[in-house]
Amino acid sequence: MYWAKFVGLMRSASGRGLGGGAKSMLQFGANILNGNANLGSAPISNQPQIWLFVVFITVFLRYCTPVQPYYTMQLFSIETGNFKLDGGAMFGVVPKSIWQRLNPADENNMCSWAMRCLLAIDGNRAMLIDSGIGDKQSAKFFGFYYLHGDHSLRASLATHSIAFDDVAINFLTHLHFDHVGGSVVSDGNGGYRPTFANATYVSNAAHWQWATEPNPREKASFLKENILPIQQASQLNLLDTPSSGLLDANHVWPGMQVYVVNGHTEQMMIPILPYKGRKVAFVADLLPSSGHIPLPYIMAYDMRPLLTLQEKADFLGLAVTNNWVLMFEHDPVVECATLVQTETGIKIDQTFKLSEL
Repeated sequence: MYWAKFVGLMRSASGRGLGGGAKSMLQFGANILNGNANLGSAPISNQPQIWLFVVFITVFLRYCTPVQPYYTMQLFSIETGNFKLDGGAMFGVVPKSIWQRLNPADENNMCSWAMRCLLAIDGNRAMLIDSGIGDKQSAKFFGFYYLHGDHSLRASLATHSIAFDDVAINFLTHLHFDHVGGSVVSDGNGGYRPTFANATYVSNAAHWQWATEPNPREKASFLKENILPIQQASQLNLLDTPSSGLLDANHVWPGMQVYVVNGHTEQMMIPILPYKGRKVAFVADLLPSSGHIPLPYIMAYDMRPLLTLQEKADFLGLAVTNNWVLMFEHDPVVECATLVQTETGIKIDQTFKLSEL
């Protein structure tokens, strides 16, 4: 479309009220496009009209075409496997007779959930958002969560030709074990080391303190072997985040914003990335699944459920207004969705895979 616009400009040069050198240069360009230009026998370096024409093309492409600084970025869904959590805990005050239609429970009242991550690749840099549950804990620990599925973090990254050492940034929405467990591995000598040897691990100062000095209710979700080796390896970058709301995180990743919420846990970060003319929000545990869009559907795990209620209302309003794509970390079926405002509230409009965007 923009090349056609340029060609039209050149070919209509003679009809414009331009004077002097400008009209001469435009007419010269029009003649080139029409195949009527007489370049003569003089060297190109001695033909100023050619250089003026080259300058005009450069200026046109810079200022008359849309700038798309993130056109090289690619986003991929990274499946790390599934686990099970109690359905009542996942849906809070919502009765089982309602929530089981969304995610049917087994005989132990356990529902299957994904541990989906997001991979961003821009040129030769890769950023992984969260990392799943990992594989370093004991069989007894994993037995509580019924791990299942054929996916793994390593294999899913390899599908996109990314090895652990290729990851430049591991952005952590928060430090619960099912989000950060894959970020640290056993070193084979009874200790632990960061999974991504060349990565900077990104959290924020307030949440790091919350996780390393946990309250009794949340302590079981913050496992020191998932967290402390990152700092000990000097690979930790702690952001200075606002108490809530949007943060410009362009210094972390081009075009990225972070939406900070405090209901689920202190200072959880929701990354929002520009992609194909849209914005993709990786909604972590503010909206664990597509079934959690209605405001009262709040996990019993949340530290401040009434705050989550307000944060959901604010975030969903922004998502509708700005036509954001939501990507769900725990939904076992639905990867992404868009929203629509209806007379009875905000609801899901369309669901799709990230690769279909």
